[in-house]
Amino acid sequence: MRVGAFILAGQFPGQGQGEALHRAVRSAEVAEQSGLHDVWLAEHHFVPYGVCPNAATLAALLLGRTRRIGVGTAVSVLPTQHPVALGEQAALLHLTSGGRFTLGVGRGGPWVDLEVFGTGLAAYDHGFPESLDLLLRWLREPRVGAQGERYAFREVAVVPRPDQALGDPDDACAAPPPGPPVVVACTSPSTVRMAAERGLPMLLGMHCGDEEKAEMVALWRRAAREAGRDGDEIATAGHVSAGVVQTADTRAVATETLTKAMPGWLRQGLGAHVTVDGRYRAMRDPEAYTELLCGLHPVGPPRLCADRLAATSERTGITRFALLVEGSGDLAATEENVRRLGTEVLAQLG
Repeated sequence: MRVGAFILAGQFPGQGQGEALHRAVRSAEVAEQSGLHDVWLAEHHFVPYGVCPNAATLAALLLGRTRRIGVGTAVSVLPTQHPVALGEQAALLHLTSGGRFTLGVGRGGPWVDLEVFGTGLAAYDHGFPESLDLLLRWLREPRVGAQGERYAFREVAVVPRPDQALGDPDDACAAPPPGPPVVVACTSPSTVRMAAERGLPMLLGMHCGDEEKAEMVALWRRAAREAGRDGDEIATAGHVSAGVVQTADTRAVATETLTKAMPGWLRQGLGAHVTVDGRYRAMRDPEAYTELLCGLHPVGPPRLCADRLAATSERTGITRFALLVEGSGDLAATEENVRRLGTEVLAQLG
């Protein structure tokens, strides 16, 4: 089982953006010190829900500050950026980190971001498959050209190639794995099938319970078999379950920590989203959503948290977790939460 910290760099009410980013960086550093396997970084634009606008850039900083822990994006939003540019970043981080980088990608939402970056609503509505396929080709082939609806260009060399060794060409230990792993954020059956057809593991959201995640894993496996994917590939797919974690000596204290801090952050952060075309998007009730997350995920004493993670793994078949650690909104409390997750919860998971 791989347990990682999910970091949004959330700007809680009364906080500055620099404070949120400092907490994000410190959370990742403490995660490595405490024995966690990964950190996962979100990206958002123009809203305090998360003040990191480029997860790959923050990943570069953290890969330079750490030595062991895996660092992934959860997610890099494809419709707002060119897949070749993102592929170049991913290859660079993969090579220079010795294979510690994972690229998570997703569709994002119909936000004003699409207007600001000039990609348009079509990139969100139906452009994701073309972008994803171009990105995958860039990470797997030595030369790439495109003749698609959105992207058309002559064949060019992939530089740097993700499968190249870093350093002494005679040193076999210098070579990272063939390319950075890619995971896809999935929130609908169509995206699940898209990921399965390409053999890409899923990142499943923290709003989903075990039953829904188990159904999505089952759908992924069926679609992968129908697409002719290899049986071993299907059996060993490293799907990732996103969630929330809050450790405390009692469940009541852990729940109170989240219910006091998260609703204000959710109300301020989610309420700031603006759609590109003026369509109405209903916001989740912040208090009800916080209560839902506390019920679905490991919130409470370390033993309860470990049992909850084990139960989710048994029910869904998922063995990789990205757990939101900053739900308190407080730097010291977040650091303690990360340390207890690494030193106490992981110890009980074996």
